[in-house]
Amino acid sequence: APDQPPAPPAIARQSGGCGVAGGRMTDTRRRVKVYTLNEDRQWDDRGTGHVSSCYVERLKGMSLLVRAESDGSLLLESKINPNTAYQKQQDTLIVWSEAENYDLALSFQEKAGCDEIWEKICQVQGKDPSVDITQDLVDESEEERFDDMSSPGLELPSCELSRLEEIAELVASSLPSPLRREKLALALENEGYIKKLLEIFHVCEDLENIEGLHHLYEIIKGIFLLNRTALFEVMFSEECIMDVIGCLEYDPSLSQSRKHREFLTKTAKFKEVIPISDPELKQKIHQTYRVQYIQDMVLPTPSVFEENMLSTLHSFIFFNKVEIVGMLQEDEKFLTDLFAQLTDEATDEEKRQELVNFLKEFCAFSQTLQPQNRDAFFKTLSNMGILPALEVILGMDDAQVRSAATDIFSYLVEYNPSMVREFVMQEAQQNDDDILLINLIIEHMICDTDPELGGAVLLMGLLRTLVDPENMLATANKTEKTEFLGFFYKHCMHVLTAPLLANTTEDKPSKDDFQTAQLLALILELLTFCVEHHTYHIKNYIINKDILRRVLVLMASKHAFLALCALRFKRKIIGLKDEFYNRYIMKSFLFEPVVKAFLNNGSRYNLMNSAIIEMFEFIRVEDIKSLTAHVIENYWKALEDVDYVQTFKGLKLRFEQQRERQDNPKLDSMRSILRNHRYRRDARTLEDEEEMWFNTDEDDMEDGEAVVPPSDKTKNDEDIMDPISKFMERKKLKESEEKEVLLKTNLSGRQSPSFKLSFSSGTKSNLTSQSSASNLPGSPGSPGSPGSPGSPGSVSKSTSQTAAITTK
Repeated sequence: APDQPPAPPAIARQSGGCGVAGGRMTDTRRRVKVYTLNEDRQWDDRGTGHVSSCYVERLKGMSLLVRAESDGSLLLESKINPNTAYQKQQDTLIVWSEAENYDLALSFQEKAGCDEIWEKICQVQGKDPSVDITQDLVDESEEERFDDMSSPGLELPSCELSRLEEIAELVASSLPSPLRREKLALALENEGYIKKLLEIFHVCEDLENIEGLHHLYEIIKGIFLLNRTALFEVMFSEECIMDVIGCLEYDPSLSQSRKHREFLTKTAKFKEVIPISDPELKQKIHQTYRVQYIQDMVLPTPSVFEENMLSTLHSFIFFNKVEIVGMLQEDEKFLTDLFAQLTDEATDEEKRQELVNFLKEFCAFSQTLQPQNRDAFFKTLSNMGILPALEVILGMDDAQVRSAATDIFSYLVEYNPSMVREFVMQEAQQNDDDILLINLIIEHMICDTDPELGGAVLLMGLLRTLVDPENMLATANKTEKTEFLGFFYKHCMHVLTAPLLANTTEDKPSKDDFQTAQLLALILELLTFCVEHHTYHIKNYIINKDILRRVLVLMASKHAFLALCALRFKRKIIGLKDEFYNRYIMKSFLFEPVVKAFLNNGSRYNLMNSAIIEMFEFIRVEDIKSLTAHVIENYWKALEDVDYVQTFKGLKLRFEQQRERQDNPKLDSMRSILRNHRYRRDARTLEDEEEMWFNTDEDDMEDGEAVVPPSDKTKNDEDIMDPISKFMERKKLKESEEKEVLLKTNLSGRQSPSFKLSFSSGTKSNLTSQSSASNLPGSPGSPGSPGSPGSPGSVSKSTSQTAAITTK
């Protein structure tokens, strides 16, 4: 319109003359983000720009254009198709499908802009702009449903070689529509169509009719995507399954056919480690293997749109596995024979390996069971003696057999660690430590030949689960934690720590290769876990066996990760703030290896440097007095030059404060009642009289005055003296005690601790206070702020007001 202001130049240039008639086009109103739907069904942002609508000659119709706001490039050019279903969502979103698998969306900054473009789309399609979707999809499905009612089913072409292409097209066209898929599936079921198709497959193979075989591939693949259990039962039957696999060998996208049937019949061999007498069970095992093979190897990887179309295939395999586990579980003779042969010394190595592999696969199948069925499954195995059998297998020389046995053991530990703990405690009463199940597991961990220690990591995880108090039971008559940990530290801990103790007899590790370092790091990780979660068991073990001193030898390792593991172990112990540990550390001078490692690290700013400083900082912040004194007395000269952090100087300050309190107990008791805005009062440390004084004082103070005193200029003598008078009246103190009361008044937060020296001189006129400015709350000189001059022996400046108080 002529009276409307022109569009901003950038928009006018970008829109290329396209616009909505009668509408004022502003930056924000037409500002949009363009989104496309990716294969993972997530929206990808394609850019931000400005949308317009105009006639595009090349597309022969009204189109939507979006030009990028950054450089004016074309982000979107889409013809408004009369038959495309456009949908308006949430007032600022327009969504539509450009092609079968290409969805687009425009997200508008303002509702007004969305409405303008929506009106233009509705105008092209002849729809009322008040609708939220331009093509009513429900109408189509209603129409389809009407068709469905009028015709009882889909009529399939006669199953002939010449009509394979027609059948393939019919199957492909039926897949997008749920109703057509339903009708197609019913037609295939009712007419026994699949078996007829497989007969044609044999004809095509005999005639080497490649085109027909390609059509059959598409047809069979389409039938899989119909997702019908009834069709799968026909296709996976004994007589049909190999022909179905044959059809899927002729993928048109491949230059040569695959040899799946040859692999299944000649390469893959079915081994009965224990003869299976039930033919139904045997057939079910064959069927499950082949269907799993079809899913994993034969069918092409489904697209994101086809993923859900194969859910019934997943379910078919799942329920087959459940059935197999159930049938084997019920066959007592089968399981009895299995365990008897496993533990029989006369069984040859190859046979035993097959038996263990079978048991491993059996346990893997059990993971598909529901929780209550899995309980029954593991209970059955336990009753059959799976743990004693594993103990025998783990004691053998064959590495492959041991590896499979370890996997079985992991299933048992994950399922029920208490069952495993109960077994090992019972066997400890009959067997030597060397052949205990847990010790065998520890030995396999220590002797893992894999350079990356993959097996050792798995076994360490299992041990950690077994010694974790979090999953131990406590009943009325016994505590599993107490019993098992007592057993573990008595019978197993020496086996776990043996490599560590053997490698730390000198001042540095005797073996420092990568594999040994990795193993020791794993052992330290478990010991650190024990320090954190076990109490007196690990404490007694560490102190009695001098474990920490041996661990700290590893600080000299050339492998930084191992040195850090040793440091982390010590840090965990210090973190407990246990004086038993602290006395042990001080007695054995166990900071020496840490300080040595710190100095050897030099000025390098690395993880070792930071971790060591953090440990000393923890001691300072938590004010662990015994360790502070020990570090400063023994290592200060080595650490005093470290000035890039204040940790060590802070430790020294802590130490000096401790010494000061020890040298002058009276000063220490006075400081204990000095409180400022940084520290809260702890009523339990105060004498009764002091507590009464504080309570009286606080009642008379405004908010914020209970801790930090106001300036002397803002309080006259009566204000200051009033609570003192109340206190003295209530307690009926003698005249000779007035000095002490005044001292306590001063130290309760109204004056600086520098009064101590002045008062002890016996001269009343020397009772001084700081200048009024320095007593203002939060001022640099107020008690408790970093620059406070209130240390013993500091000289006070003003005497006038205190003299007045003393006179009173």
